[in-house]
Amino acid sequence: MTALDVADWRRRVFALYAEVRDSRDLPAAHDLWRRTRDELFAEHPSSPLLPDDRAAFTGLPTRPYEPGWRFELPLLPAPDARLDVETGTDGTVPFERIGLVDVPGVGTLDVWRLASYGGGIFIPVKDALAGKRGGTYGGGRYLLDTIKGADLGRGSADLVLDFNFAYNPSCAYDPAWACPLAPAGNTVLVDIPVGERYFGAY
Repeated sequence: MTALDVADWRRRVFALYAEVRDSRDLPAAHDLWRRTRDELFAEHPSSPLLPDDRAAFTGLPTRPYEPGWRFELPLLPAPDARLDVETGTDGTVPFERIGLVDVPGVGTLDVWRLASYGGGIFIPVKDALAGKRGGTYGGGRYLLDTIKGADLGRGSADLVLDFNFAYNPSCAYDPAWACPLAPAGNTVLVDIPVGERYFGAY
């Protein structure tokens, strides 16, 4: 993969989320998101799939859309906290907690800001299905990562968290990637049955 490949991947992901945000038919938008990601994973040079996995790839295991898992939530205050993520290629990636969201039926999730270049907002989540056979990725999934374009908000003060669009970090597919995983404040005790699941073996 080249730098231009990575730029093209980002460009396509930003465009996909823009199209999803503009849609008023959320099940159709979710289906577009699923199909586009399947195409990117199968065909794009920057796919995180390993070569052997790409050869056998038939699509990401993503559950059908359930509207009850979409929330628009205010950012609530929380004490300052810092999260330093060690990576093999980017050194230490620092995050600062800027608040939290209280998700009905789920619990609270910390909201992080990348405290370096780009300054994106980041919300991972690790649910009770994490690490279980047929469940979700053991390190958690991403709900919001604005620096990568994964953002469903439309400009209001509230954060849009749609768990149907929760997706696995790249390290779920290739251990060469070093990804920020869900810390304690982003770990919940309930099953979140929607979004992308994990097809790896546990």
